Amino acid sequence: MRYAKRGPLRFTSHRDFARAFERAVRRAGVPVAYSQGFTPHPKISYASAAPTGVASEAEYLEIGLQAPVDPADLRAALDGALSPGLDVLDAVVATGGSLADRIEASSWRVELPEIAPEALRAAVDAFAAAAEVQVERMTKQGRRTFDARGAVIAIDVAAPTPTPSGGPAVPCAILEVVVRQVTPSVRPDDVLSGLRVVADLEPPVPPRVIRLAQGTLTAQGEIVDPLDADRDGATIGER
Repeated sequence: MRYAKRGPLRFTSHRDFARAFERAVRRAGVPVAYSQGFTPHPKISYASAAPTGVASEAEYLEIGLQAPVDPADLRAALDGALSPGLDVLDAVVATGGSLADRIEASSWRVELPEIAPEALRAAVDAFAAAAEVQVERMTKQGRRTFDARGAVIAIDVAAPTPTPSGGPAVPCAILEVVVRQVTPSVRPDDVLSGLRVVADLEPPVPPRVIRLAQGTLTAQGEIVDPLDADRDGATIGER
């Protein structure tokens, strides 16, 4: 399944979303399968969840079922049982293989208010020209230093959008970046840290980050929806 985190619900943590989704499964009457043992859990697994505070149009999960269900009906039932802003967008039958194995890269859009596009362009050029860009991040294992450049497949500055009528004429640069899945993971905030390292670019206000897509990579560097391989029109539960 593919779902989105939008608007204020982007601040929902992965753990909070998992609890909300399990409640939605119960409210929607989904015949979910459960694990064995003394403390059975619904068979739901999540793939590469976006960080808290980041909006996304491309989050993925797998759910095991006890009985056949029409994918469109399942999507609609779960979407209706979740709060607006946590939106179930697509559901298909899993025909085999791990969903996580189909996610090789993510595409991100980072809006940087009060940053001029020209300043972002200079920083992006410096980042792209570097052989490596060492950044630091606090992890569960403590502070780590790693290369933020090697995982970046593509990085560019998007064309600025017109200022809405009546809105303040504040510059807003837009960064577009495609990042390969690596360990440790390289996130948009790591790329922004890299821009600070190479060009001293420091956003004066928090950026707005949106994950646009994730999936497998083509030879041309395009991202393919991991659900595309399963679109055969079957009923969920059939094999």
